Amino acid sequence: MVEDGLVVGIDVAKGWLDVAVLQTGESFRVDNDAAGWAELVKRLKRRQVRAVGLEPSGGYERGPKQALQKAGLPVRNVNPHKLRHFARALGRLAKNDRLDAAVIARYTADMPTREMRVDPLREQLAELVGARRQLSDDKVSLKNQLDQVRDPVVRRIFTRRLRSIEANILLLEKRLAELVASDAGLAEKDRLIQSFKGAGPVLSHTLLALAPELGQASRREIAALVGLAPYDHDTGVFRGRRSIWGGRAEVRGVLYMAALTACRANPLLKAFHQRLLAAGKKPKVALIAIARKILTILGAMLRNGQSWQPTLS
Repeated sequence: MVEDGLVVGIDVAKGWLDVAVLQTGESFRVDNDAAGWAELVKRLKRRQVRAVGLEPSGGYERGPKQALQKAGLPVRNVNPHKLRHFARALGRLAKNDRLDAAVIARYTADMPTREMRVDPLREQLAELVGARRQLSDDKVSLKNQLDQVRDPVVRRIFTRRLRSIEANILLLEKRLAELVASDAGLAEKDRLIQSFKGAGPVLSHTLLALAPELGQASRREIAALVGLAPYDHDTGVFRGRRSIWGGRAEVRGVLYMAALTACRANPLLKAFHQRLLAAGKKPKVALIAIARKILTILGAMLRNGQSWQPTLS
């Protein structure tokens, strides 16, 4: 809870930042790029700002967060799960509405939040993980194009590009492994995560970089942070379909892939998956449940400092 001074909330999107100052009712928008971050810092540094509430948003918050921290402004982490319930209590959240910056500012002022620490190593890991994801996306796109190419010259060009991308992915993976190994705490977490059947370095490094709360937050909180928490759409006597909402898309994506692997490689999760399908769950719903289960298990492993054991499932 913040007692004195101005409280600012920032709603992060890929291309822009919506900003609201709680006490004055002022709001404005800046681009989510270096020029926009500079403008944001300039406008806030002129004021007596006590706290800036920022909700994790799939990595799009990293740039503004770093700019604000570098300027000495106190950035506070806003839990998406708790924020959503707070907004509902205020009557500010319809079924498909985005949580706006004013709600984030109000939450930051009224509710307990923790200040985001500057962690250069984790920021470096996040940058490398993001670069690897981008190259992986490029690889998939190029392979799809290559399947349609018939001209031999074009095929050679695309093949060379594909090999270059694959080589660069290997370089990034090597660099990630080196950085994780350089820190004893991260190295131990990496060992624990990869002891789980179905988890490899891609999942482990993504979680270490983009979900540092894993092992500290409750299973409900971490599921909400990642965007794997089911939310209802009920009104009166109508019961809507449960769905996941928000969260860190990059983490969620690698968890989906891990879930696919675990359904084959992990006997207990394979059996759990089969039970879900037998109960009539749609394949996508079952996969989300497996991903959420993996996240819960990995959180327990890190919390207890314990390698994978079937009893943890």
